[in-house]
Amino acid sequence: MPHRSVSTRRVVITGIGAVTPCGNSAPETWAALVAGRSGIGRITRFDAAGCTAQIAGEVRNFDPARPLPAPLHPRGPGGEPLTQAFSPKDVKKFGRFTHLGTAAAVEAYADSGIDAHRSSFPAERMGVNLGVGLGGLPEMEAMHDTWKAGGFRKISPFFIIQIAPNLLAGQVSLQLDCRGSNMSVASACATSGHALGEAAAMILRDDADVMIAGGAESTITPLAVGAFAQMRALSTRNDAPEKASRPYDRDRDGFVLSEGSVVFVLEELGHAQRRGARIYAELRGYGASADAYHLSSLAPGAEGSARSMEAALRRANLVSTDIDYVSAHATSTPGGDGEEAAAIARVFEKNKGSLHVSGVKSMTGHLLGGAGAMGVFAAVLAIRDSVVPPTINLENIDPACAGLGLNFTPNTAVHKPVRAALANSFGFGGTNASIVVARV
Repeated sequence: MPHRSVSTRRVVITGIGAVTPCGNSAPETWAALVAGRSGIGRITRFDAAGCTAQIAGEVRNFDPARPLPAPLHPRGPGGEPLTQAFSPKDVKKFGRFTHLGTAAAVEAYADSGIDAHRSSFPAERMGVNLGVGLGGLPEMEAMHDTWKAGGFRKISPFFIIQIAPNLLAGQVSLQLDCRGSNMSVASACATSGHALGEAAAMILRDDADVMIAGGAESTITPLAVGAFAQMRALSTRNDAPEKASRPYDRDRDGFVLSEGSVVFVLEELGHAQRRGARIYAELRGYGASADAYHLSSLAPGAEGSARSMEAALRRANLVSTDIDYVSAHATSTPGGDGEEAAAIARVFEKNKGSLHVSGVKSMTGHLLGGAGAMGVFAAVLAIRDSVVPPTINLENIDPACAGLGLNFTPNTAVHKPVRAALANSFGFGGTNASIVVARV
């Protein structure tokens, strides 16, 4: 096949899927965000008594084997139909992060409408990049207990499949017959931001026409909660879980650990137009940078984060005044929120008066490997619906943040046209990702 010119290729978003503490689908999650409804509650997965942090963003009432609304035919009309993300007998073979991520991926695939066109383009032109930050930690903890109690013969033959981070991408590739690039990114809380950016790059350089990209995480376990608590990174507002995540607020005391998945279908613009696809937005720019400063704290003034945002704007061929909304990383930590806000204020100095900034982790909590895609989710749907989701629990703004002159969209969604938006995700190790999305 002749190599086509990449100079005019553009990447658009044609499908969205989400399984989060705020809802078991993308529409449910978005409705909760616009309404300012928190998904945080008391931990039910294990007895958290004795831990300073006893709250989390759990995905509730989720069945990985639930029937799909309609059968899908990723292998064409003559192939075996896909009627559920997992058959009941296969559920136990996989870790919970794979359950959540595959469900979100299948929803995004169905939402894109591409299933009806699978016979018109080769499966080799469709790839997967789905990131996971920590992998199957719940399954590791449980299997260690099983081994300690019963010895080697009690170890499940599915254990490696349950815990390996790339098995999410592998399972989605298998279920949806994606025979192009199949990979997984692991870069802490910037994971799914990087996954989206690198997947878009695959399309831009003509290595794919369609990519399924995003991230997932499920690490609400004694070790994960206990470890973050020992770092004093988690909120201990156990008596009011829904108010615990409060970015930019004077009384914030740490983030809330959550689980979930957000996945997108990315598609080359011409490919999408030829099949008459509905287009949510264009993925215009991607920036990545390193702080090279500290393993768990942002650089002063979030210097690396600012470079990530500036790189995304350059790649998008946009300037700061073209951006109407920043979907911030905003974890609700005492230090991180202020540093990121300072970087946003510096990058968007020329349009601070009209820019809106919000932190949806105030409602979802921190999805770790899924956090970057969650931020992009808010940015994309803000463009579609002309509404900026709020930062809830912002009752007394931190004076340091207030002095920056930014509008943090406190407590209530704001209806306004959003031409373009930028989403941030930053992670341990000093890794940063920024994504710019815009109307087509």
